Amino acid sequence: MRPDYFDKYPTLVFERNGRGILTLRIHSDGGPAKYTMQHHGDWCGAFYDIGADPENRVVVITGTGDVFLDEWGQAEAFASPSEWDQAAFEGRRMIRNYLDIEVPIIAAVNGPATIHNEIAVMADIVIAADTATFQDKPHFPQKVPPGDGIQVIWEALLGINRARYFLLTGQILTAKEALDLGVVSEVLNPESLIPRAVEIAEQLADYPTLSLRMTKAVILQQLRRQMDERLTSSITLEGMAVMDMLTTHLRKKSNKYKDEIAKLKGQ
Repeated sequence: MRPDYFDKYPTLVFERNGRGILTLRIHSDGGPAKYTMQHHGDWCGAFYDIGADPENRVVVITGTGDVFLDEWGQAEAFASPSEWDQAAFEGRRMIRNYLDIEVPIIAAVNGPATIHNEIAVMADIVIAADTATFQDKPHFPQKVPPGDGIQVIWEALLGINRARYFLLTGQILTAKEALDLGVVSEVLNPESLIPRAVEIAEQLADYPTLSLRMTKAVILQQLRRQMDERLTSSITLEGMAVMDMLTTHLRKKSNKYKDEIAKLKGQ
């Protein structure tokens, strides 16, 4: 029986086989994903639904075509602290709902993952096409603090010093570099990526459901604790910087109009 939530989210495609292996594919209008707030909201709800469905025994998450997530389809714009708070509320729930999926998650990173790549690298097993790259493009390169949980996962993966370099410089990691640093566990040619992800998922599906769930709970304790400790405060600090940029922009715009009015009065 096909669950109702499989048809609920416009930016996600769901497939599940008879062994409980759920494949989740991110897209935009059927093609490679271009990030919008619709994706953000869909992830928040979908991760909750996936975690609440006992028929899901292993999850595979991937992108569409040759891109995991690398472009914006519509730039995020926050006009007030209230609008930021809504996005932050959704962001906190999205991360926590992801971490509350009590079965193994395999990320098959099929290409560049530069926007919200925590969706990939928070997975329990991460494999990548040799065309994949990793970068934190939406944050410090855009003058935005990386406070939405991205800093927690990259510190865990790279260590504190390498993570600070990665986040502050906009460093781009190739698939090979990500493999050498332990971010991903396997690098394959693009044609082999999904078959390999399914192969690993089938291997995991051989284990009893309770073994899968309890093992996931054991290996995720530290990351969940770190997110609980840091996510709310760091996403608030991120919002302060975003609101400061908004205020500065509005002030400059206001001063420009004042100057134009003064020129008109002087004519």
